[in-house]
Amino acid sequence: MSGERKAQSTEAENLRSERLFGSFSRSITLSTPVKADAVTASYQDGVLTVSLPKAEEAKPRKIQVDLN
Repeated sequence: MSGERKAQSTEAENLRSERLFGSFSRSITLSTPVKADAVTASYQDGVLTVSLPKAEEAKPRKIQVDLN
């Protein structure tokens, strides 16, 4: 993920601002494969939500065991 924060201008010249601005990026390493075409993201009320559905080969399988 990457983005950019724009500098906020203030009307008063004597105010000091310590807020960060400029470009940024974040990356994470996932332990299981995901469906890249099914990834969704939403941003609401300052919260970014990213949904990464697991790929079928990463989901656990049930195996039938015959007891004779």
